[in-house]
Amino acid sequence: MEIKAHIFSDRNNNSLKIKSILERKIKSISLIKSKLIIVVGGDGFMLQTLKKLYKFNKSFYGINSGNYGFLMNKFSNKNFLKNLNNAKLIQIHPLEMNVRTNNNQLKRSIAINEVSILRQSKQTASIAIYKGKNTVIKKLISDGVLVSTPAGSTGYNLSVHGPILNLDSKKIAITPISPFRPRRWKGTVVSEKSEINIKNLNSNKRPVSAVADNIEFRNAKKINIKINKKIKFNLFFDKNNSLYKKIKIEQLRKETNTK
Repeated sequence: MEIKAHIFSDRNNNSLKIKSILERKIKSISLIKSKLIIVVGGDGFMLQTLKKLYKFNKSFYGINSGNYGFLMNKFSNKNFLKNLNNAKLIQIHPLEMNVRTNNNQLKRSIAINEVSILRQSKQTASIAIYKGKNTVIKKLISDGVLVSTPAGSTGYNLSVHGPILNLDSKKIAITPISPFRPRRWKGTVVSEKSEINIKNLNSNKRPVSAVADNIEFRNAKKINIKINKKIKFNLFFDKNNSLYKKIKIEQLRKETNTK
């Protein structure tokens, strides 16, 4: 059966080369008519594409032309059609970030991997973190803090020594970035139903940025973060290289490195 899809490609030479090959293997149709969008690029391009097109309610199959490509599939000229026909669907939900800035503007974005609260000056950040009305940490002096989804837990979150979450764990991770006080606080894991509120305790002297994946809002005063179940991303992964498997591999690698 002929495969029909819309191809969305990055502009680098490798991506355009793969796109040209795909156009000879499948029938390329318009975005509106397609049920499947094939995304050719790296993880960053995939994140941009998902955020740009999620309202069209399509399914996505990523082909990696970058580095690791955690959200992507490895391209095989020989086995592409077979891999695509046998691909397995995984559904993920993003974080929704609402930011109140120092000049009282309200900014909103979604994050598939993580929300990062980062100091934006030489001064360390001074922030308080709440889960609903309950205090998680009264005063954290650090370079910032991450709130990560399971899908994003093997990225920036892992780099700052956060936990790797199983894709079906129904959890989100809160991980400090270079904590100075309390120095030994390693963060915490909370239910995906939690609403995380972060307050900048000294917004004039110690400004912070709020970043949803790659969308940054500067001079953040208050940040509200929660999983948005109304938004869903349908991602297809090759049968033998699913997102579940990639996360398991990273868990094993982390355990090996810490022994």
